[in-house]
Amino acid sequence: MSDLGARQVGDRLWLAPTATKIPPEARAAVVITGSHGGAYVGYLAARAGVAALVVHDAGVGLDQAGIGSLPWCERLGIAAVAVDHRSARIGDAADMLARGTLSHVNASAAALGCTPGMTCADAAEHLRGARPSASTVPSYAEARHVLGHNRHGLAIVCIDSVSLVAPEDAGQVVLSGSHGGAVAGQRGQPIKVAAAAAFFNDAGVGADDAGISRLAVLDELAIAGATVAATSARIGDGRSTLEDGLVSHVNDHARALGIVPGMRARDAVERVGPSSPC
Repeated sequence: MSDLGARQVGDRLWLAPTATKIPPEARAAVVITGSHGGAYVGYLAARAGVAALVVHDAGVGLDQAGIGSLPWCERLGIAAVAVDHRSARIGDAADMLARGTLSHVNASAAALGCTPGMTCADAAEHLRGARPSASTVPSYAEARHVLGHNRHGLAIVCIDSVSLVAPEDAGQVVLSGSHGGAVAGQRGQPIKVAAAAAFFNDAGVGADDAGISRLAVLDELAIAGATVAATSARIGDGRSTLEDGLVSHVNDHARALGIVPGMRARDAVERVGPSSPC
């Protein structure tokens, strides 16, 4: 078993809680990842050499960002499908396999017999017929930007993936393009630094309210946490979280700062101080 949280569950079939940790052993396999289906996830999967990819559609959302990996993979000839966010928990590849149903498929997956409405388990069987792409994987510039400071002097850090959080982000305001779900097996690590506040995409909330489950864990760590609606900001795009996002859900620490659903993320970051509610 891989030490990255991923595990093999059948012949050429792997479960990976997050696409940032697809192990080398999963090369040429069908990988079901709990990650949202943004374009960057497609890049990670292609770089890992997977034969086929199953992602979570994360509510699809603004500009169909939640399924951006499907056309991205199609350009490389990689079969890719997305599981409906209403059918299985984001961040939980095992749940996706157990009860997920497909919402979208790319042409390469359709050629293997995958169709919307099919169970994830059935789709995985069809995808076993896929072979890795021989195409060169283009580069992908995942973004990390510090876009000034709020009125309290805290840095406004926009990152496309929470995996890009850095030690210097401790005590600052972090706006991530990642989903707001607690990743299966990694519940105690909603963010790797003690940020003053952390914003995520709600991924359409979805089955068992999984898209916002990270907020409660952030409360336990005394970190103000909020999600923006998937319909308002592109998942996988930290700057869109800041510039386009409308707050959809908050935890108790964020509420104490005066951050409420319906507020623009751009305004919400101004509520965050270094130690106490505004």
